[in-house]
Amino acid sequence: MSYGGDPAPAPRRRGRGPLIALLAVVLLLAAVGGAFWLRRGQDDPAPVAAPTDSPAAAEPSADADATEPAPSAAAPESSADPRFAKVGQCVRNDAAAGAKPKLLISECGAKSYEVLSRIDGATSGERDAETKCGKVQGYTNWYFFDSELDTLDFVLCLKQR
Repeated sequence: MSYGGDPAPAPRRRGRGPLIALLAVVLLLAAVGGAFWLRRGQDDPAPVAAPTDSPAAAEPSADADATEPAPSAAAPESSADPRFAKVGQCVRNDAAAGAKPKLLISECGAKSYEVLSRIDGATSGERDAETKCGKVQGYTNWYFFDSELDTLDFVLCLKQR
């Protein structure tokens, strides 16, 4: 028995493959974008030094590199890197006037800076360094190193000679 015509064909159902592929691409782009956003601005752990009292102290001209070596990467004591500077040593600035400081450990003499105090541990920048050195009697300048790893951060409180 027939009721007046051919039955309509069943609607064709699409697969979910293209939808899943599109969703995977969107999630991948979101993950890459999120990773980029988190990493931006973390590539340059640049040290900064600033004077606190006089304009002459603002541009240190002493070579100094002082910090405690990281346990996993010990460096020789003869290193001039400021990451290895100790209290009582002197540093000088080898950077051009107005450029980022480039401290190197040096002999104590004219235009050098004596390390009065070394404060290891996380630092948040200039204000933090100035606050920490504010407790050190006789300091004229400070220098800080801020890296992605807070265990490598330090502040040097300096006295211009």
